[in-house]
Amino acid sequence: MQGKQDRHQLVVFYDGSCEGCVRDRNNYERWAGEDGKDIYWYDITGKEDVLLSMGISPDKALRELHVQDDQGNIYSELDAYILLMKRIPRLKPLALLIGLPVIRPCLSWLYRTWVGKRLKRTGRIP
Repeated sequence: MQGKQDRHQLVVFYDGSCEGCVRDRNNYERWAGEDGKDIYWYDITGKEDVLLSMGISPDKALRELHVQDDQGNIYSELDAYILLMKRIPRLKPLALLIGLPVIRPCLSWLYRTWVGKRLKRTGRIP
């Protein structure tokens, strides 16, 4: 990935053509402050070959947040959000909450449903 430096401990793959995703990125960056300096935000728009080379399905990348840690492990959906939120002091309690066994499956279903509707509404999936 062009632009990624060794100092980045977390790479967040986000949909830069999604206004809400860009807004969320800006919020995360603002909330993280100095704690977010080692987070690299990678816009997946038009980067299907890069995603495939990393073992990430471009379709799945549109539907789920993906994060890569400094060991090269890739996390998706709620695991990715939890990893990202744990890096941001004000979101750490929320990261713990969404990981709870009762909340996690419900939130996962809501997330997948919301993203699917957004992608259909914008004509990015049939």
